Amino acid sequence: MAENNVTPVISAPVPMTPFQEFWHYFKQNKGAVVGLIYIVIMLLIAALAGVLAPHAPNEQFREFLLTPPVWQEGGSWSFILGTDDVGRDILSRLMYGARLSLLVGCIVVILSLILGIILGLMAGYFGGIVDIAIMRVVDIMLALPSLLLALVLVAIFGPSIINASIALTFVALPHYVRLTRAAVLTEINRDYVVASRVAGAGSIRQMFINILPNCIAPLIVQAL
Repeated sequence: MAENNVTPVISAPVPMTPFQEFWHYFKQNKGAVVGLIYIVIMLLIAALAGVLAPHAPNEQFREFLLTPPVWQEGGSWSFILGTDDVGRDILSRLMYGARLSLLVGCIVVILSLILGIILGLMAGYFGGIVDIAIMRVVDIMLALPSLLLALVLVAIFGPSIINASIALTFVALPHYVRLTRAAVLTEINRDYVVASRVAGAGSIRQMFINILPNCIAPLIVQAL
């Protein structure tokens, strides 16, 4: 009986999705993984502050004013990080304060990133008077001390968390504008942009569909 030599069919490897490819390389960087774990822990602490905090943030313990941390002499396990000058638990206040810090940080990064990308794309793509006008305003903002500019804006808008976030957004905005403009100037004369222009792509499509995805990497680094 003749034997049939059948060559086994080897299936081609399934290509990874962009997220799978990102995670494949990301998890090889031990420092990045440790940083991610730290960020996740901070987010969980902020989100679960009402459950994890041993005391209310504004609750005062008048008999425990300026209690030292637990590892120092006179410390108490009831106040692991000690208390402040009016008897409030420092650990509880840090946990609840993380919510506000994360909120302000996210608002500032998101707003400055969005506005910076739009202005940077316009300056780099259109050039000419548009570029000059945007970059001169950016240069003026960079010439002013950041803290002074933020204080002036808060004084104009009034004291509040939202107004403080807006003021910090204006302070961070010039860096995103300059970075986006530089990335656009690097990409604007590449073959894929020229080919898309010849094919009839409009300015909006060129800026946000063709050019912007290739400028994301430095913006992510700046945002983080």
